[in-house]
Amino acid sequence: MGSAGNGGDQTLLLSSTVDSPTLAPKPKTAEERQYKYSVQLERLLSNTDLPFLQRIVAATWIECRLLFPLAAPAIAVYLINFLMSTFTQIFSGHLGNLELAAASLGNNGIQMFCFGLMLGMGSAVETLCGQAYGAQKYEMLGIYTQRSAVLLNLAGVVIMFVYIFSKPILILLGESEEIASASALFTFGLIPQIFAYALNFPIQKFLQSQSIVSPSTYISTATTIFHVILSWVVVYKIKLGLFGASLMLSLSWWVIVIAQFLYIVTSERCKDTWAGFSIQAFHGLWDFFKLSAASAVMLCLESWYFQIIVLLAGMLDNPEIALDSLSVCITVLGWVFTISVGFNAAASVRVGNELGAGHPKAAAFSVVIVTTSSFIISVIASIVVLALRHKISYLFTEGDIVANAVSDMCPLLAVTIVLNGIQPVLTGVAVGCGWQTFVAYVNVGCYYVVGIPLGALLGFYFKLGAQGIWSGMLGGTLVQTVILVWTTYRTDWNTEVELSLKRLDMWDENKEPLLQG
Repeated sequence: MGSAGNGGDQTLLLSSTVDSPTLAPKPKTAEERQYKYSVQLERLLSNTDLPFLQRIVAATWIECRLLFPLAAPAIAVYLINFLMSTFTQIFSGHLGNLELAAASLGNNGIQMFCFGLMLGMGSAVETLCGQAYGAQKYEMLGIYTQRSAVLLNLAGVVIMFVYIFSKPILILLGESEEIASASALFTFGLIPQIFAYALNFPIQKFLQSQSIVSPSTYISTATTIFHVILSWVVVYKIKLGLFGASLMLSLSWWVIVIAQFLYIVTSERCKDTWAGFSIQAFHGLWDFFKLSAASAVMLCLESWYFQIIVLLAGMLDNPEIALDSLSVCITVLGWVFTISVGFNAAASVRVGNELGAGHPKAAAFSVVIVTTSSFIISVIASIVVLALRHKISYLFTEGDIVANAVSDMCPLLAVTIVLNGIQPVLTGVAVGCGWQTFVAYVNVGCYYVVGIPLGALLGFYFKLGAQGIWSGMLGGTLVQTVILVWTTYRTDWNTEVELSLKRLDMWDENKEPLLQG
């Protein structure tokens, strides 16, 4: 073992941490390869006979082989999906400033309400599927996914009424009637998207928990091309305007859902985890709802944070300019945020898989690597944003007034991007561990006790406008990031392994009395 390390032969070093490769059969499937690397990683990190630096270098190599094939396609999927909304906003913005403000309010306001709720409820299945896959309880993944889809569709029926009555709701919240009317028209076209979300998030988490992300990348890429072409035709040639733009966005999401489901039912990679539709999907819904509700609260509080900021901007003295500048900054943040969300998904899957497999050291090491990677990329992105601060807004609108407002916001945007290189990843760690309830309390305190009141104070009382509102948001995010870093640092990963195994035992079909009846 020492000679392998001294010779720099990393392959021999890695082989020394597991059974002899001449005795063990070569892994034939992606699942077997992933399990082999996972075992290697845990044994390597536990091998105190190796020098510390040698251990870390070899472990980093293994973790990167597990992490980046998962994170890179996940980033691509989130980025491409976000680009669909961005293109819709761009098409709307070139119709006029009112249309840009309306699309901003519809996308970053009403739509984020639905997105946050659906993504939050979907993170429950992310926790369970990730840990079940790590524990090799493959048959449970399909059941968890179907239960989640049932619950999310029921929630979608309730959310639909918010979309239907969006105009009076926006007026009640203080928006002008002109902006509220235009935004409501845009929102009506997003109603079919509600139920696409209800199916997409469980399907997406089902695939991600198995490290199957490349098919979603190809599907999303093809759909985005389709979306851009069709949106251009509908908005500018057929002249359906705002309603046509949002309706095409809904249609594109349904294309993604149908294509991903067809992949699941036809792929050999899902044959062990998808056994077809089952009546068990309707069993134990109340218990599953309670778990999903905790997840929903955690992520809803975060996504609604931006929604409330947009609503506050609509109450400023010059709401169109404030909304437009915030819209551009939030959209740019969203572009970069997709990188962190991709690492968020990777962190959740990696941590969940390792905890389910009973590997505490590998879980902890994965947290370090994924957080460091996301942070470095976010710093680079913030530098790019500062360099292009005077040009960014012209992608969305031709107005110089908005361009100057966006330029003034860019330093705050750059700092936010850096913080968002850490915070979403640690939220993914929380999902992988099942800490949703704790993070929900953290979000309440940081966002709604610190961030929003501070933003309102700076924006309205001190007359700092959109910059003041964003500064308050930044303060809440900073406090949240510090708390999550400290909590993760103090985590006992051996205890987390025990808790994950207890959780899987509770949700196992063979041991849960409610599901037996």
